[in-house]
Amino acid sequence: MPRPHPPEFRQRAVELARMGEKPVAQIAEDLGISDSCLRNWMRRADLDEGRRNDGLSTADRDELVKLRRELWVAKLEVEILKRATAYFAAENVLPK
Repeated sequence: MPRPHPPEFRQRAVELARMGEKPVAQIAEDLGISDSCLRNWMRRADLDEGRRNDGLSTADRDELVKLRRELWVAKLEVEILKRATAYFAAENVLPK
């Protein structure tokens, strides 16, 4: 897997592509990246800047990941508490 490009590089590449002076494929070739990579960066930038509404922005994706992680932890905690409750309830009911 190739190493990721810095955000500044991505931003400048998107700016060059948006100028429209050259085709996107030519700009991508000049920068040493694939055409689809540059198009993905442009799509992500459009979502983040509100130019498109057909997907999640980076902030929304980060929040979704955070919330899913919190939900997973909460479900795990509930399961632990259920087991602990069952264990202690069984301990108190049975004769010693």
